[in-house]
Order: sequence, then structure tokens, then C-alpha cells
Amino acid sequence: MSIIIFNMKKVGNHTSISRILLFCLAVSLTFSLPSFAQEKSSPGTMTAPAPGDATTVAPTAGAETAAAPSGGAGDAAKGKELFNTNCASCHKLDARSTGPALRGVADKHDRQWMYKWIHNSSELIKSGDPEAVKLFTENNNVTMTAFPQLSEADIDNILAYTSEVAPKVETPTGGQVAQGGGSGASETLILGALALVLVVLIVMLVLVNKTLRKVAAANGVVYPEKAPGISVWKAYAKNQFLVLVTAILLLLASSYFLYGWLMQVGVDQDYAPVQPIHFSHKIHAGDNGIDCKYCHSAARVSKNSGIPSLNVCMNCHKNIAEFTGDKDSVYVDHSKEFYTAEIQKLYNATGWDKTTQKYTGKTSPVKWVRIHNLPDFVYFNHSQHVSVAGVECQKCHGPVETFEVMKQFSPLTMGWCVNCHRETDVKVEGNAYYEKIHSELAKKFGKQKLTAADMGATECGKCHY
Repeated sequence: MSIIIFNMKKVGNHTSISRILLFCLAVSLTFSLPSFAQEKSSPGTMTAPAPGDATTVAPTAGAETAAAPSGGAGDAAKGKELFNTNCASCHKLDARSTGPALRGVADKHDRQWMYKWIHNSSELIKSGDPEAVKLFTENNNVTMTAFPQLSEADIDNILAYTSEVAPKVETPTGGQVAQGGGSGASETLILGALALVLVVLIVMLVLVNKTLRKVAAANGVVYPEKAPGISVWKAYAKNQFLVLVTAILLLLASSYFLYGWLMQVGVDQDYAPVQPIHFSHKIHAGDNGIDCKYCHSAARVSKNSGIPSLNVCMNCHKNIAEFTGDKDSVYVDHSKEFYTAEIQKLYNATGWDKTTQKYTGKTSPVKWVRIHNLPDFVYFNHSQHVSVAGVECQKCHGPVETFEVMKQFSPLTMGWCVNCHRETDVKVEGNAYYEKIHSELAKKFGKQKLTAADMGATECGKCHY
């Protein structure tokens, strides 16, 4: 023991007070900071805001009190159902559509007059009623649909719904912003402290290494020298069998990847370009359940499915000027403002003024980006597959009703088409064209179910001529 102490004193005092304190500080920081970070981030340690804190909880939409309609009472909940069924196609609560905005309309007209107007507005206009004539003129002489089936109680319910106070949009307060900033600052401080601890540990390891080397040198410790040996690469180069096997493996692997790369030339599967106007198939075909052939009507009678004209879009969007869907729905990927701005692009292209409900005549073309594009030497007819064969659109285009951005679902290669012809049974029931050919081919192949390939759909001339 005395020899060890003597040697340590000879090398130098390596257990000084300053180094002991530094080591204790590093250890304490190592164990205390993670627990402190965990305590800060634990949801169970959150404290309630002080009475003077600026952070407040926004009231829900249901907390708003509805104003009672003037001149009568009604059930706003039932009125909402009646409004959506009878009125929503031409009216909105807070924006003009085919007709004027209806929020607060009960305070603008007499209740008895409202009953007559809703039951038969044309009759009231023909009677010369000045208020009815003025309203008819202000709305571009558009006649309102008569609703004689609505009782006065139903109208009271609708007016009660239109008299509800518009929900207020709550914005974050300054206290919430400040609170978020403080949390970020504390996290930055913790990460900085942990980085400092790591640096201290590295420095300590370097000092310990230097100390041990000095102790070894003071005791005359000599490290044995390693005998020079042959490198791995030289040993590998001398082994001709390994070199031959490696060359064969590299040749096979490179041929495999080269073939795979060449087979992908011209294949644009999953190609999903950005269109000039964003169109969500998920909302239109999925949530709203619009049939594919309503927009792509040419697919039933033509070789091409066709790009729907903007007039088809305006059949619905003439009265849908803003997105009103549920932001938490599985069909919605963007904000209400985003979808409403895309509808405005449609209005700009068609020259539709949603304020005056008229076309301005100023139109601009929409340069759609083509997604599916077969080579010129390939013949494909949509009507033959859709109308005659009864193939569903999803068979080739995938689950379009789940696509927010349209893409090429299938590879559209020759092998993919041939496999489909080999697997798809031809529907011969009720089709006189197939009666004779089906009976002959059924005898030839000895089966009643015939695929497209059995009828010659794999012949080259079917698609290449």
C-alpha cells in the first residue's frame, strides 16, 4: 500500500479537491436533470391557472344562447332539419347563394307575411304586394319554390333556427402564446444542461486516460508491439476461389437490378401530380357518394372517359361557395379555408360571381395535368369495358373514393392487362351476342364459365392494330 501511495505522489496529486468537486457535480447533474425533465413533462403535475391568468377555456358552440324569433316561437333543432331538407339548396345562413342569406330573416318581415311568402311566393308577387315585388326584384327575378306542405309550426321552427346567434370563432389569447413559449424555453434549458454534462464526462475520460498513461510510464510499463501481419484485402486477393465466387455474385446481382430498372421504364404507377384546382375524390366520391360516371359520363359510350367540363362542377358548386364539412371527419385532409379557396378558383375559371349570382363572361382555361396515359400503339376502349363487360371503375383505378389526390393506381403494363383477361369471367347472361360463341367455346374448353382470354382477349391483335 505504501508503494502505491509513493508512486502516486511521485506522479502527482490526481485526487485534488477541485477534481473531486467537479466529479460530484457531474454525477449529481446526471441523476437530477432527467428526473427534473420528467417532472416538468408529466401531465399529472400540471397546476390549475391562477385566477388572474390570461389563459381561459374557450366556450363551446353549444354554450351560445339562441335568440328567440320575433313574433312566434319554434324548435330550432327541428327547424335545422327542415332547413337542410327544403331550404339549403338555395339559401345559406350567413352568405348569399341563389337566394339571400337567411340569418335573422324573422326580424325583417312580418310573421303572417312570411307564412304567405313561403307557402306561395308567386301568388303573393302577382297580387302586387310591394314587399314581395321588391324582394323578387332584388334577387334577380328568381322565383322561390312554393312550399304549401309546410305548416305554420314548421315555418316557425325554421325561423327559430335562422334566428340563432352565429357561433363566435375563438382565437388564442396572449396568455396561451406566452405559456407555450415558456415551455419551449424550459426544454431548451434542460437540453443545454444535458449537453454540458456530456461534455464534462468526455473531459473527465480524457483526463483519466492521461493519468493512467502517466502512472504506467512512471512504473516502467512497456506495451508489447504487435507483430506485423498480412492485411485482409491481400489475403482475399490471394484466394482465387473467393474472388471467382464474388465476381459471379456481383454479375448476377447487377443483372437482376438492371432488369428490374429496365422493366420500370414507362411505368408511372402511383404518379400523383398537383392539379391547378385541388379536387378531393375522397370528399366527392367517398363522403358525398357521387357516382364516377356522373362526372366521367363519356366512359359509358366513348373510348376515353373524358375530363369533366367545369359546367358539371357548377351544377353543384353554383350553390356551394364554401366548404361546410366536418373538419374532424375521416374524409377531410385540409382546412375549411383551403377547400373554400379551391372553390373560388373554380369560380374564377368559369367567371361566376357568387355575390350577384351571375356569370361575368370572364373565363380562363384550366390546364389539368394528365395522369393516365397509354402508349399510342395500345388500343383501349372505356365503353367496351364499362358498358359491355360491366367492369367497375375501381378495378383499374383503385379505391378512388379514398384518394385525396388522384393517382395512377395500377401499373397499366401489358402483363397486368393480360392477367386481368385471364382472370375475369365474361358476363354472357342476357347478351344475345355471346349466345352462339359461348355455346361453342363451352364445348371446346369443357366449362361454362369463360374468361376474356378464352374468347381471344390475349391475342396481340386485340390491343395492337
